[in-house]
Amino acid sequence: MGITSVRLKPEIETPLENLSKELDRSKSYLINQAIQEFLERRSNEEKQWKETLEAIESVRSGRVIDETEVNNWLNSWGTDKELEPPAV
Repeated sequence: MGITSVRLKPEIETPLENLSKELDRSKSYLINQAIQEFLERRSNEEKQWKETLEAIESVRSGRVIDETEVNNWLNSWGTDKELEPPAV
């Protein structure tokens, strides 16, 4: 495991110290958890952005499914005559 020094502002250090005591966890543990959650959130945001750009490109190129087809498919869910998902 690597070691990294971080200078924390007092407005972060004090609440971190208090939370560390409250949860009976080390500050290092809490910082690692926070960074891990940040990195996961950032990765998800990048993935969503990529999917958004792909969706925009699909619309621009005319690869769309009619709303009526989607609604018919959704309305068939849970029935004896469930439809196959609509395709482009």
